[in-house]
Amino acid sequence: MLVSYLKGVGPKKAEILKAECNITTIEELLHFFPRKYVDYSQATRIADIKREGATVSLVGKITQFELYSPNGAKRQRLSALLKDATGVIELTWFQNCHWVLEKFKDGDEVVILGKTQLFNNRYQITHPEIEKVSDEDSELSQLKIIPFYASSAKLKKWNLDSRGFRKIIREALKNYLSLIEENLTPAICQKYQLIPKKEAIGAIHFPSSFVQLQAAQKRLKFEELFFFECLMAKRKWVVQSQHQSRPFAKIGHYFNTFYYHHLPFELTNAQKRVIREIRHDVAKTTQMNRLVQGDVGSGKTIVAVMAMLMAVDNGFQAALLAPTEILAEQHWKNVHRLLSPLGLQVDMLTGGMRKSLKKRVLEDTEQGKTHILIGTHALLEDTVRFHNLGLTIIDEQHKFGVLQRSKLWKKNDFFPHNLSMTATPIPRSLALTLYGDLDVSRMDELPPGRKPVKTIVKTEAHRLEINGMIQRELEKGHQVYVVYPLVEESEKLDLIAVEQGYALMQRQFPNYRVGIVHGKMKPEAKEFEMHRFATGQTHILVATTVIEVGVDVPNATLMVIEHAERFGLSQLHQLRGRVGRGGEQAYAILVASEKVGYEGKQRLLAMASTNDGFKIAEYDLKLRGPGDFLGTRQSGLPEFKLTNLATDGSILLLAQQAAFELIKNDPQLALPEHQMLKKFLMNYVNQHHLEDLLA
Repeated sequence: MLVSYLKGVGPKKAEILKAECNITTIEELLHFFPRKYVDYSQATRIADIKREGATVSLVGKITQFELYSPNGAKRQRLSALLKDATGVIELTWFQNCHWVLEKFKDGDEVVILGKTQLFNNRYQITHPEIEKVSDEDSELSQLKIIPFYASSAKLKKWNLDSRGFRKIIREALKNYLSLIEENLTPAICQKYQLIPKKEAIGAIHFPSSFVQLQAAQKRLKFEELFFFECLMAKRKWVVQSQHQSRPFAKIGHYFNTFYYHHLPFELTNAQKRVIREIRHDVAKTTQMNRLVQGDVGSGKTIVAVMAMLMAVDNGFQAALLAPTEILAEQHWKNVHRLLSPLGLQVDMLTGGMRKSLKKRVLEDTEQGKTHILIGTHALLEDTVRFHNLGLTIIDEQHKFGVLQRSKLWKKNDFFPHNLSMTATPIPRSLALTLYGDLDVSRMDELPPGRKPVKTIVKTEAHRLEINGMIQRELEKGHQVYVVYPLVEESEKLDLIAVEQGYALMQRQFPNYRVGIVHGKMKPEAKEFEMHRFATGQTHILVATTVIEVGVDVPNATLMVIEHAERFGLSQLHQLRGRVGRGGEQAYAILVASEKVGYEGKQRLLAMASTNDGFKIAEYDLKLRGPGDFLGTRQSGLPEFKLTNLATDGSILLLAQQAAFELIKNDPQLALPEHQMLKKFLMNYVNQHHLEDLLA
């Protein structure tokens, strides 16, 4: 039923709810969950506030409102004081000032929710959420646990602050809760101790206790994860039941000769473990679909080479797909160098190749003379035909869509085994969610002899010291990266643009050649500059994050990252991995703004404290959430309303277990008891636009 028919809403409020919250139906309103809860009886005392950045709930009397324009600016600012029995704290608003003045007056008892800041050695709260205690027929006094809802200036204009949402949601629960359908089977609810859907919806909005709230959250989080994991389980079932591959029956001449006579270094235990896992997979008649998740420098390339040799030993060709030409060329050079002593033909195919060379590579690939073909998206073209493709390897697999990856699989009359690789450390919970249909191998061990990059946090005030470090590395014959977060000048962020940084480096180091790379350059110009740096013709490369996953330059020993607080931690770690790829000690300098806040400092110090990409990724996920962590919404991951993948790993494992067990026993959901569940699964797919996951 449309939300406009709900008492207290009407057509105008319904328009605002649709525009601001994407709520059009009463069911969607009931699934608009509180963002926070405050236990009125357990409020923090003002005197007990001891640190900046703490989220606190306070109860007291508000007084001394003052509306003014700082330094004559057009923008107004509202300040007030909150007093309780233990002290006083300042509250500040830069937005919704008039709304606050209309709703509250001197002496009102209020409950406050907000984050503490330190200003002039005094704690204050900016833009707190605020509610009257004595209003709503003393509702706040009656409720032990108060739900707070996300709101906006437009919503508040229509009295849709937390109080307004509580009012209409209470009305919806009273009249329409009975219409909410159960979407999990009784067997699943019983096995995983989940309360009924109706009870969970009521308790998530107005819990009588934190025990009841936790039960409601567990049920609804489980449900969010369960339907997504059903799709992962279904994809895995399709691969295992329908993707028939040719088994690699033996470990033969090429693998053994390379392993015993040409391996350039001793393999780490992690590399040996992953090679065993791959060997186990490719010996089957069903398609291997494995993701190797290795930290920067963990030695994924040699694992890929060993997998290729398994294919070649069994009479098959292998193909490696890379996201950029420069990365494809780097892979080709490495693999060609490693395998040329064995007499294997390793070819490269990219869009920018000469026509005559491309023609030769296409012919050799089709005739089977090419054992291993390495390339970019050019490998996906219809003109590329293999003689007997048995293994595909996809580097930085998140750069390719589902349909692109599957196109490579269709270049034989059976499914080639598939190995995906990524250098992006992904927390276990996120990997389980995103890659539930894959078998995941983690490489968390660096090859012996590789020195960890030393990471140093500096501010703008240390510019002379930073330039001195650059000079020393250049004098040793080494190369340097200088990375900026933006391409153009930004008034909002007040950042030095990369073009200005380029000019600055030229002035500071006139005796050295400086290059520049950023995302708005033409691809050929970008490739040219990267190639110059890779071959040592350029000493300093000023760049944006386009070099995050890129060329391997063993001679680069220093990376200076400007405005480091603007980057995600995982991105900083990826960038840091560009240096120290030779035997020399390497350094990363994280240059922070003088104005960086408490949380920003803590993030950068955490970065400097460890080189473990997986620990950094876990910390980053907690700070930013999965959407911002991944840097893209194209990952296929839906937005979860309740689930926090950084902290809800235990519920994820339960939901995954339930989903995979269900699909294993009834892959088509054909049993009578699963018909309702099947209906909800298809609704879920359509609602979240996840049709590609069923491709």
